[in-house]
Amino acid sequence: MSEIRLIIDSSSNDLTDSKRNLIVVPLTISFGGKDYLDNEGLDMQDYLQKMDENNVAGKTSCPSIKEWLEALEGSEKAIIVTMTSQLSGTYSSALQAKDIYLEKNPKSEIIVVDTRSAGPEMEIVLQGIEKILKNNVRWVDVDAAIAKMRTQTHLLFALQSLHNLSLNGRVSPALAKVAKMLHIKLIGAASKEGKLEPLAKLRGMKRVNLEMVKEMKKLNYQGGQVIIDYCQNEDEAEKLKDKILAAFPDADITLRPMHGLCSFYAEKRGLMVGFNEK
Repeated sequence: MSEIRLIIDSSSNDLTDSKRNLIVVPLTISFGGKDYLDNEGLDMQDYLQKMDENNVAGKTSCPSIKEWLEALEGSEKAIIVTMTSQLSGTYSSALQAKDIYLEKNPKSEIIVVDTRSAGPEMEIVLQGIEKILKNNVRWVDVDAAIAKMRTQTHLLFALQSLHNLSLNGRVSPALAKVAKMLHIKLIGAASKEGKLEPLAKLRGMKRVNLEMVKEMKKLNYQGGQVIIDYCQNEDEAEKLKDKILAAFPDADITLRPMHGLCSFYAEKRGLMVGFNEK
């Protein structure tokens, strides 16, 4: 596995890790007249404070082809994992980088995976890929094995603020205002096509946690791996973890803080839950 380079974009909430042979390529978030590179150098406290103060639509920019090429440099075999192509040009730019790299390095082999998701489900997919590679699956069969594995991974999210989503046209300003006034939480999921779709609007985190577990069961969760990414609400992530463990005592659950891109859309006190069915 060490000779196969793994490359993922920063919407996965991962960090570059030489032990995993993993390189994280950052996206850029822009608002308030400033660009924020989503990497380990991002000051999350300052970033979130500036985001709270911002009242103008921001934007996110996918990694450039050059950045993908730099991540690929010197690799003979590589697997690139990207966020959903339905919400970003990240997958498209990775494909273009692949074609350019192969023109100059025709003996190299590269797989580009559109996870049709973001955040913790991307890490679930990445770990699934690592397991496939450890099982010595033939390279010609790796792409199909990844596609099969991805049919059992899912993403749910719970949002306590719709401020940025409304500023960027993802939800109506009226809905965002009502949600704030009534303390409504929005629960949603990544669809099979890779779009983020609302499932329920609830009041109170107890109801949210119950609904999250209910939705996990609907998606055939049977006690597999779970990753909960949180934005300045580790306490609520812990409570959701406890609720999942109450229903599935053998569940393997990891908690992680969100990085820049996911925090931009999930905002403070948002939760993202990626999981493997079994």
